[in-house]
Amino acid sequence: MISLIVGLIMGGIAGWIAGIIMKSNNGVLLNIILGVVGGAVAGALFGLIGINFNGIIGGLICGVIGACLLIFIVRLIKK
Repeated sequence: MISLIVGLIMGGIAGWIAGIIMKSNNGVLLNIILGVVGGAVAGALFGLIGINFNGIIGGLICGVIGACLLIFIVRLIKK
């Protein structure tokens, strides 16, 4: 239960950071959702190619990469 809460918080922070990096105007809530989903997607994709992110910093980096990717995809869809 605690790991789920920590994962959601880390995904939210990752989404917020990705929103700043990508200069996103999607809104804070959507960026947080993209951070949570992006962290899960990026973690799975990196796991498939043999890259594992351990610890809080690793999870945050993975979440930011995934959220940036999802923000980019959302921008493509909105056009």
